[in-house]
Formats: sequence, structure tokens, C-alpha cells
Amino acid sequence: MILFENATVLDGASEHALPNMHVLVAGDAIREVSDRPIASTAMRIDLRGKTLMPGLIDCHVHVVAALANLGANAMLPDAVVTLHTARLMNEMLMRGFTTVRDLGGATYGLKMAWDEGLMPGPRLSIAGKALSQTGGHCDFRGRHDTRPADFFAGRLGSLGRLVDGVDAVRRACREEIKAGADYIKIMANGGVASPTDPIAFVGFSEDEVRAAVEEARMAQTYVSAHLYTDEAIARAVRCGVRSLEHCNLITEATARAAAAAGAIACPTLVTYEALKNEGAALGLPPDSVAKIDDVRLAGLESLAKMDAAGLMMVYGTDLLGPMHRHQSEEFVIRGRVQPAMEVIRGATINAAIMLREEGRIGCIAPGALADLIVVDGDPLADLSLLTHQGAHLSAIMQGGRFVKNALV
Repeated sequence: MILFENATVLDGASEHALPNMHVLVAGDAIREVSDRPIASTAMRIDLRGKTLMPGLIDCHVHVVAALANLGANAMLPDAVVTLHTARLMNEMLMRGFTTVRDLGGATYGLKMAWDEGLMPGPRLSIAGKALSQTGGHCDFRGRHDTRPADFFAGRLGSLGRLVDGVDAVRRACREEIKAGADYIKIMANGGVASPTDPIAFVGFSEDEVRAAVEEARMAQTYVSAHLYTDEAIARAVRCGVRSLEHCNLITEATARAAAAAGAIACPTLVTYEALKNEGAALGLPPDSVAKIDDVRLAGLESLAKMDAAGLMMVYGTDLLGPMHRHQSEEFVIRGRVQPAMEVIRGATINAAIMLREEGRIGCIAPGALADLIVVDGDPLADLSLLTHQGAHLSAIMQGGRFVKNALV
């Protein structure tokens, strides 16, 4: 057992951080949280002057995306992709991310490897392969590539698979859920990284979207959708999509409708800054580079609109290849618009709601998993303490086990 004493506890559950708190960890879980000293024979660690937070949660990653050029990434041998994934996941963990939601690419086999201790990193919530229509945001074949639509479906390095028509969407949803997907991801708008779909491109018919939503609901889960334009977001909300990714071009009216429908938004602003600065040098095709500013320039404004509309937001990054090192910089970007507490909630209690893991992760409470980070200083005063590759994290605990400990 481990007893953290005199900690400032910050998990977003209250309006302020809680000073002089005591947290007892037993096994893989938190046993007790108190504002008074706890009598215990546990090993005691004094956190006076430090902040104790839940392990961070990134709700939009692609752990198999070793390259910025996603078409080239899909062609990598599965063994190479696996080794890249192991490195990327360990780096995420060392930044304090103890759980991530993979929005397309990761398979149940990677979850098994994590469960068996073969791949240190965040625990995974996965969509399996994202679903895209032909010519949509997971079709990386280019205009003159005539390989069949199912070419990429079985490749570990591919973020998605191509499906057309209501029956094909239903079958694909059922196959992904059977294969271990925790939820369904669809590409319902054009995207930056794919070659033939402009940002304004609206993916899938409403019947196809509704079919995916119905299949997910029957399996007791939900649909996440890649979305940029207000038109695409509004129709996704009408069709019952729960998780709205990116949302750069949303209007406040649509944000209010999404909030009323119980949807949750996952902006990913850092990836557009990284793509703008590094994408071309890292092999992002020219057609993709030309689309970046279509969404990048509206990012901060979209945050303000969603915040004003009361739409819940969670933390996401959507980085590719070497740009994963910018994962924690999303905190600082959001802090330009949102109060620091709201930014932190996006990576803690709000993220747990998105993953349907309330009370288990993203909080410091009895019965929750002991996924914890110790921050040197006060993130509410300086969000950059969560950046710099975990340099300001003196300890990282996952499931009651230290994976980093500079405290003793």
C-alpha cells in the first residue's frame, strides 16, 4: 500500500484544487481519500507543494500512425507497425497519459499485448478500423490507384476500411464489434490526410450513418464521427452520433443542438499546428498540405463557440508519426480560450464520461483505478507543467504501480 500525504488534489470534480489531501492506494485501486490524516501502515510519500492528478486521458489518438503519410503507413509490414506502436505508447505513458482512445487503426491484438504486459503504455479503448466510403477520409489510394476497396482492411498500419451502402455499413460495424471494437468510428466529412476528399466533402448518406448508429446502439455502444463542417456536424447530430471529432467549423447554433442531444465534442487543435509546421517535411502529400489551413485557422474560434453553447469537450490530439511528441501541447493551446480547470476536465472527468468509465478513471476517488500523476507545481496556474514530455511529472502511477518515480 502507498499513502500520499499533504497533496493538492486536482481532478476537475470540484471548482478548485483541494489542498492538504491524503490518498491511500491499495493494490490497483484508490482505497481512501480524506482531508484528514489516514492511519495506515502503508509506505508514506509526502506531496507537500505538489499536485496529485488522475492519469491523463487522450480521447483521440492513432497509435499505429508511425508515419504522417497514412497511405505509406498502411503499407508498412505489420511487425514494423507493432514495434512503432510499442514505442509511441510508451512515450505517451511517460507524458502522463494512462488511458487513450484510439480512433482508428488499433486492433484487439494490441489490447491483448497491453493486458499481458508485453506493451507498456496507456490502456486502450479502440474503434478497430474506422469506416469510410470510397473516396472518403480513409481512402488513401489516390485518383489513379485501382486496387480493390478491401485492400487495406486487414493491414495493421491502415487506420480504416472502405464500405459503401447500408448493408455494407451494417456488416462492417458488426465485424468490428465482433473483433473487439469498443465503439464505431465513421468518416463523415472530408479530411486533411486523405488525397481525394475536400474538407467540405460529406461522407456517407444519412441512411448509412443511421445504420451505423443503430448497430452501435444494439451492441450497447456508440458512434464517433470525423467531422469539420457545420453541415456535416449538424446531420451527424440528427442521426444520433454521440462523439463529434474535430468540429473546427461548427456554428454556435449547431453546438447548442449537439449539447441538447447529449453529444460530446473532441477538438484536436494541436495536430493542425504540427501539420502546418512539419507535415510537408514528414511526407504529408501536397494535396493534404494545401488543406491544412481550411481547418487550422478556425480552431480556437470553434472552442469558444462550443464552450459558450455548453457542449461538453474532451481532450484529443490526433497526431501522426514524429508529431506525437506534441501530444501535451494541446493543454496550452486550449488554455488560450478555456479556463485551465475546463482544459483539465477535458483530460480527466469529461474524458471518463466519453469512455463510459466514470468513477473508474479520470478521478481521484475511492474505488477508482490508481492511475495517478504527481505534478511539480500547480497546473491551474501554468498548464505548461503538463508539457515537456513529462519533465514536470515526478511520478506516474498506472493501476497502482509506479512506471516513473522520482519522489523517493
